[in-house]
Amino acid sequence: MLRDTWLIFRRDATLLLRNPAWLAIGVMQPVLYLVLFGPLMERIVTNTPGFPPGSSWTILTPALIIQLALFSATTAGFGLLADLRNGVVERLRVTPASRMALLLGKVLTNGLTTVVQALIITGLAFLVFDLSAPFGGILLTLLIVAMLSVTLASASYAVALTLRNEQSFPALVNAVMMPVLLLSGILVPITTGLAPQWLYTISRINPFTHIVDAGRAGFRGDFSVDALLTGSVVLVVLMSLCVFWGARTFRRENA
Repeated sequence: MLRDTWLIFRRDATLLLRNPAWLAIGVMQPVLYLVLFGPLMERIVTNTPGFPPGSSWTILTPALIIQLALFSATTAGFGLLADLRNGVVERLRVTPASRMALLLGKVLTNGLTTVVQALIITGLAFLVFDLSAPFGGILLTLLIVAMLSVTLASASYAVALTLRNEQSFPALVNAVMMPVLLLSGILVPITTGLAPQWLYTISRINPFTHIVDAGRAGFRGDFSVDALLTGSVVLVVLMSLCVFWGARTFRRENA
Protein backbone atom coordinates (compact mmCIF):
# COMPACT_ATOMS: atom_id res chain seq x y z
CA MET A 1 0.00 0.00 0.00
CA LEU A 2 2.86 2.38 0.75
CA ARG A 3 4.31 1.92 -2.73
CA ASP A 4 0.91 2.45 -4.35
CA THR A 5 0.33 5.55 -2.22
CA TRP A 6 3.68 6.95 -3.32
CA LEU A 7 2.87 6.33 -7.00
CA ILE A 8 -0.49 8.12 -6.77
CA PHE A 9 1.07 10.94 -4.73
CA ARG A 10 3.87 11.37 -7.29
CA ARG A 11 1.39 11.42 -10.17
CA ASP A 12 -0.81 14.10 -8.60
CA ALA A 13 2.16 16.15 -7.39
CA THR A 14 3.70 16.06 -10.88
CA LEU A 15 0.46 17.27 -12.44
CA LEU A 16 0.36 20.10 -9.90
CA LEU A 17 3.95 21.14 -10.57
CA ARG A 18 3.24 21.29 -14.30
CA ASN A 19 0.64 23.97 -13.57
CA PRO A 20 1.86 25.82 -10.44
CA ALA A 21 -0.48 28.73 -11.14
CA TRP A 22 -3.08 26.95 -8.98
CA LEU A 23 -0.79 27.39 -5.97
CA ALA A 24 -0.76 31.15 -6.50
CA ILE A 25 -4.50 31.28 -7.14
CA GLY A 26 -5.20 29.41 -3.90
CA VAL A 27 -3.02 31.83 -1.89
CA MET A 28 -4.53 34.96 -3.44
CA GLN A 29 -7.69 35.22 -1.34
CA PRO A 30 -6.01 34.76 2.10
CA VAL A 31 -3.30 37.24 1.09
CA LEU A 32 -5.95 39.83 0.18
CA TYR A 33 -7.62 39.28 3.56
CA LEU A 34 -4.23 39.64 5.26
CA VAL A 35 -3.34 42.86 3.43
CA LEU A 36 -6.74 44.56 3.29
CA PHE A 37 -8.50 43.24 6.42
CA GLY A 38 -5.47 42.85 8.70
CA PRO A 39 -4.92 46.58 9.38
CA LEU A 40 -8.63 46.98 10.20
CA MET A 41 -8.39 43.97 12.51
CA GLU A 42 -5.48 45.65 14.30
CA ARG A 43 -7.65 48.67 15.12
CA ILE A 44 -10.61 46.48 16.14
CA VAL A 45 -8.57 44.28 18.51
CA THR A 46 -7.02 47.33 20.17
CA ASN A 47 -10.28 49.16 20.81
CA THR A 48 -12.81 46.34 21.29
CA PRO A 49 -13.03 44.12 24.40
CA GLY A 50 -13.91 40.44 24.09
CA PHE A 51 -11.24 39.28 21.65
CA PRO A 52 -9.13 36.21 22.51
CA PRO A 53 -5.60 36.81 23.85
CA GLY A 54 -2.85 37.78 21.43
CA SER A 55 -2.23 40.43 18.82
CA SER A 56 -4.41 40.96 15.76
CA TRP A 57 -1.93 39.03 13.61
CA THR A 58 -1.79 35.99 15.91
CA ILE A 59 -5.60 35.99 15.77
CA LEU A 60 -5.98 36.51 12.01
CA THR A 61 -3.02 34.61 10.46
CA PRO A 62 -3.76 31.09 11.81
CA ALA A 63 -7.45 31.57 10.98
CA LEU A 64 -6.59 32.48 7.39
CA ILE A 65 -4.43 29.40 6.83
CA ILE A 66 -7.21 27.24 8.27
CA GLN A 67 -9.62 29.01 5.91
CA LEU A 68 -7.21 28.13 3.11
CA ALA A 69 -7.48 24.45 4.07
CA LEU A 70 -11.27 24.71 4.17
CA PHE A 71 -11.56 26.11 0.66
CA SER A 72 -8.77 24.27 -1.15
CA ALA A 73 -9.52 20.83 0.32
CA THR A 74 -13.29 20.97 -0.13
CA THR A 75 -12.85 21.75 -3.83
CA ALA A 76 -10.45 18.83 -4.35
CA GLY A 77 -13.33 16.76 -5.71
CA PHE A 78 -13.31 18.85 -8.90
CA GLY A 79 -10.07 17.15 -9.93
CA LEU A 80 -11.56 13.73 -9.30
CA LEU A 81 -14.63 14.62 -11.36
CA ALA A 82 -12.30 15.57 -14.20
CA ASP A 83 -10.55 12.20 -13.84
CA LEU A 84 -13.94 10.48 -14.00
CA ARG A 85 -14.82 12.37 -17.14
CA ASN A 86 -11.47 11.56 -18.78
CA GLY A 87 -11.58 7.85 -17.86
CA VAL A 88 -8.65 7.94 -15.42
CA VAL A 89 -10.68 6.33 -12.63
CA GLU A 90 -11.82 3.58 -15.01
CA ARG A 91 -8.21 2.77 -15.85
CA LEU A 92 -7.30 2.69 -12.15
CA ARG A 93 -10.09 0.21 -11.53
CA VAL A 94 -8.33 -2.50 -13.54
CA THR A 95 -5.01 -2.12 -11.68
CA PRO A 96 -4.09 -4.13 -8.57
CA ALA A 97 -3.39 -0.87 -6.67
CA SER A 98 -4.64 -0.71 -3.10
CA ARG A 99 -7.96 1.16 -2.94
CA MET A 100 -6.84 2.89 0.25
CA ALA A 101 -3.71 4.04 -1.58
CA LEU A 102 -5.82 5.63 -4.32
CA LEU A 103 -7.29 7.91 -1.67
CA LEU A 104 -4.18 8.46 0.47
CA GLY A 105 -2.00 9.41 -2.49
CA LYS A 106 -4.45 12.13 -3.47
CA VAL A 107 -5.20 13.54 -0.02
CA LEU A 108 -1.50 13.66 0.90
CA THR A 109 -0.93 15.79 -2.19
CA ASN A 110 -3.69 18.10 -1.03
CA GLY A 111 -2.17 18.26 2.45
CA LEU A 112 1.30 19.10 1.15
CA THR A 113 -0.08 21.77 -1.18
CA THR A 114 -2.00 23.43 1.65
CA VAL A 115 1.05 23.44 3.94
CA VAL A 116 3.17 25.11 1.24
CA GLN A 117 0.50 27.78 0.75
CA ALA A 118 0.20 28.23 4.53
CA LEU A 119 3.97 28.76 4.77
CA ILE A 120 3.74 31.50 2.14
CA ILE A 121 1.00 33.31 4.07
CA THR A 122 2.82 32.93 7.41
CA GLY A 123 6.09 34.15 5.90
CA LEU A 124 4.33 37.18 4.44
CA ALA A 125 2.78 37.98 7.83
CA PHE A 126 6.25 37.81 9.42
CA LEU A 127 8.04 39.86 6.79
CA VAL A 128 5.47 42.56 6.07
CA PHE A 129 3.33 42.72 9.20
CA ASP A 130 3.97 42.57 12.92
CA LEU A 131 3.44 38.85 13.44
CA SER A 132 5.29 37.34 16.38
CA ALA A 133 4.68 33.66 17.07
CA PRO A 134 6.78 30.82 18.56
CA PHE A 135 8.33 28.36 16.11
CA GLY A 136 6.78 25.38 17.88
CA GLY A 137 3.35 26.98 17.75
CA ILE A 138 3.65 27.57 14.02
CA LEU A 139 4.66 23.95 13.44
CA LEU A 140 1.71 22.78 15.53
CA THR A 141 -0.71 24.94 13.52
CA LEU A 142 0.77 23.71 10.24
CA LEU A 143 0.18 20.14 11.45
CA ILE A 144 -3.43 21.09 12.22
CA VAL A 145 -3.77 22.59 8.74
CA ALA A 146 -2.33 19.47 7.08
CA MET A 147 -4.65 17.16 9.03
CA LEU A 148 -7.64 19.38 8.26
CA SER A 149 -6.75 19.35 4.57
CA VAL A 150 -6.55 15.55 4.56
CA THR A 151 -9.89 15.40 6.38
CA LEU A 152 -11.80 17.69 4.02
CA ALA A 153 -10.16 16.37 0.86
CA SER A 154 -11.23 12.84 1.81
CA ALA A 155 -14.80 14.06 2.31
CA SER A 156 -14.66 16.02 -0.95
CA TYR A 157 -13.57 12.95 -2.93
CA ALA A 158 -16.30 10.87 -1.29
CA VAL A 159 -18.95 13.44 -2.22
CA ALA A 160 -17.61 13.74 -5.77
CA LEU A 161 -17.72 9.98 -6.29
CA THR A 162 -21.23 9.85 -4.84
CA LEU A 163 -22.68 12.70 -6.90
CA ARG A 164 -20.60 12.23 -10.08
CA ASN A 165 -22.02 15.53 -11.32
CA GLU A 166 -19.99 18.70 -11.92
CA GLN A 167 -23.04 20.94 -11.49
CA SER A 168 -24.36 19.47 -8.23
CA PHE A 169 -20.96 19.23 -6.55
CA PRO A 170 -20.14 22.99 -6.22
CA ALA A 171 -23.71 23.78 -5.17
CA LEU A 172 -23.55 21.26 -2.33
CA VAL A 173 -20.05 22.35 -1.24
CA ASN A 174 -21.06 26.03 -1.11
CA ALA A 175 -24.28 25.25 0.77
CA VAL A 176 -22.37 23.34 3.46
CA MET A 177 -19.18 25.38 3.74
CA MET A 178 -20.66 28.89 3.88
CA PRO A 179 -22.39 28.47 7.28
CA VAL A 180 -19.41 26.43 8.53
CA LEU A 181 -17.08 29.30 7.59
CA LEU A 182 -19.25 32.02 9.12
CA LEU A 183 -19.84 30.10 12.36
CA SER A 184 -16.19 29.15 12.87
CA GLY A 185 -15.13 32.71 13.76
CA ILE A 186 -12.35 32.81 11.18
CA LEU A 187 -12.47 36.54 10.40
CA VAL A 188 -13.97 37.79 13.68
CA PRO A 189 -13.78 35.43 16.69
CA ILE A 190 -17.18 34.48 18.12
CA THR A 191 -16.76 34.97 21.85
CA THR A 192 -19.15 35.70 24.72
CA GLY A 193 -17.90 39.29 24.81
CA LEU A 194 -18.59 39.95 21.12
CA ALA A 195 -21.50 37.75 19.99
CA PRO A 196 -25.04 37.34 21.28
CA GLN A 197 -25.53 34.23 23.37
CA TRP A 198 -27.56 32.32 20.74
CA LEU A 199 -24.86 32.86 18.11
CA TYR A 200 -22.10 31.85 20.50
CA THR A 201 -23.99 28.66 21.41
CA ILE A 202 -24.46 27.70 17.75
CA SER A 203 -20.79 28.39 17.00
CA ARG A 204 -19.68 26.00 19.75
CA ILE A 205 -21.65 23.22 18.03
CA ASN A 206 -19.60 23.81 14.88
CA PRO A 207 -16.54 21.50 15.14
CA PHE A 208 -14.39 23.82 13.04
CA THR A 209 -14.70 26.54 15.68
CA HIS A 210 -12.64 24.40 18.06
CA ILE A 211 -10.05 23.71 15.36
CA VAL A 212 -9.67 27.44 14.67
CA ASP A 213 -9.29 28.04 18.43
CA ALA A 214 -6.52 25.41 18.59
CA GLY A 215 -4.69 27.07 15.68
CA ARG A 216 -4.84 30.46 17.36
CA ALA A 217 -3.61 28.93 20.63
CA GLY A 218 -0.57 27.54 18.80
CA PHE A 219 0.31 30.93 17.29
CA ARG A 220 0.13 32.71 20.65
CA GLY A 221 2.20 29.97 22.31
CA ASP A 222 -0.53 28.58 24.54
CA PHE A 223 0.11 24.82 24.73
CA SER A 224 -2.15 24.13 27.70
CA VAL A 225 -4.70 21.32 27.70
CA ASP A 226 -7.59 23.80 27.84
CA ALA A 227 -6.42 25.51 24.67
CA LEU A 228 -5.60 22.48 22.53
CA LEU A 229 -7.46 19.41 23.81
CA THR A 230 -10.94 20.02 22.37
CA GLY A 231 -9.71 21.13 18.94
CA SER A 232 -7.22 18.26 18.69
CA VAL A 233 -9.76 15.60 19.66
CA VAL A 234 -12.35 17.02 17.26
CA LEU A 235 -9.82 17.08 14.41
CA VAL A 236 -8.60 13.51 15.00
CA VAL A 237 -12.18 12.19 15.13
CA LEU A 238 -13.18 14.10 11.98
CA MET A 239 -10.09 12.91 10.11
CA SER A 240 -10.69 9.28 11.06
CA LEU A 241 -14.33 9.42 9.96
CA CYS A 242 -13.66 11.25 6.68
CA VAL A 243 -10.71 9.07 5.64
CA PHE A 244 -12.80 5.98 6.39
CA TRP A 245 -15.68 7.44 4.34
CA GLY A 246 -13.41 8.33 1.45
CA ALA A 247 -11.65 4.95 1.44
CA ARG A 248 -14.97 3.12 1.57
CA THR A 249 -16.28 5.17 -1.36
CA PHE A 250 -13.15 4.45 -3.41
CA ARG A 251 -13.42 0.78 -2.55
CA ARG A 252 -17.06 0.66 -3.59
CA GLU A 253 -16.34 2.61 -6.77
CA ASN A 254 -13.57 0.20 -7.74
CA ALA A 255 -15.34 -2.98 -6.68
